[in-house]
Amino acid sequence: MPNLFEEIQPIVCRDGKVFLLDQTLLPTEMKWMEIDSIETCRDAIKRLAVRGAPAIGIAAAFGMFVASRAAPKKSFDEYYAHMKEAGELLATSRPTAVNLFWALKRIDKKILESREIPLSEIDAVVKKEASDIHKEEDEACLAIGTHGQEMFDGSKDCFTILTHCNAGALATGKYGTALAPIYVAKERGLDVRVFVDETRPLLQGSRLTAYELFLSGVDVTVITDSMAGFVMSKGWIDACIIGCDRMAANGDAANKIGSYSLALLARAHNVPFYVACPLSTVDMDTRHGSEIEIEERDPAEVTEGMGKLTAPRGVKVYNPAFDITPHELISGIITEKGFIRPPYEQALAGL
Repeated sequence: MPNLFEEIQPIVCRDGKVFLLDQTLLPTEMKWMEIDSIETCRDAIKRLAVRGAPAIGIAAAFGMFVASRAAPKKSFDEYYAHMKEAGELLATSRPTAVNLFWALKRIDKKILESREIPLSEIDAVVKKEASDIHKEEDEACLAIGTHGQEMFDGSKDCFTILTHCNAGALATGKYGTALAPIYVAKERGLDVRVFVDETRPLLQGSRLTAYELFLSGVDVTVITDSMAGFVMSKGWIDACIIGCDRMAANGDAANKIGSYSLALLARAHNVPFYVACPLSTVDMDTRHGSEIEIEERDPAEVTEGMGKLTAPRGVKVYNPAFDITPHELISGIITEKGFIRPPYEQALAGL
């Protein structure tokens, strides 16, 4: 599996240059794009060339490194004004994923702490902080995979999981979040099978999750979103697991649209429903899910998602990118610090 993770790294910084794997082209084409300006970075995040909360945070951090290299360095105040403007531009790219704002705050804090160093050294400071964020997310994902082994029933010869959207290596650090327990279990010799919701309207499940699971040798089956309840009714699913773009302090989870429906189906069929996320995705300043801003995206993603008109031209469209799964529907939350059960507010605050 190390070869898999090497092949599908979404973000690479090499020889002072930053490259993103353009995920809008997968699975038919693997193409790397260079992030050579803060505008290029914002566009990549906005149009989902890079997506997934942790990966967005990593990309934003390296985008700030690119901005630092282009910034004027005659005085700290001039430099800092340029960086503040760059950070504010990136912050407008996507509103829901909290890792974006968390990473920008970390870069800003590190710059302010470095006020007294020569400006000739500031680029290296920003690059190191971005690299540290990337490394920490990689480590968090492996830890999530390890703690996530608790969800597997040791008495079963084969364990079958249903997941939604993409929360694997493409969307996060190495191993992913929701997919991390699957990869770790496979490394440990457990027979794990996965059903993947197609995840409309942009098909991140079939295009991305199935792609990386298939490459890794995991037994994976793609279904449309509307098939999930029927598959559960057959008794084929032992657990559901999703990632998270922002978690409120009480455990409410914002994730790709359709996650809430999946949680309701899981409850109706007595299937455990888990959320995997690093603590960088937990927003303790947001008390509950109703306070999370939900991004609405271009109607064309629904009406022309396959490159062909699939609805009457001019028809009204509602296209939220995320929904909120109430904490009452979540059986457990898997973080890099451990596997937690309700009551989530106390448990998350403790972590």
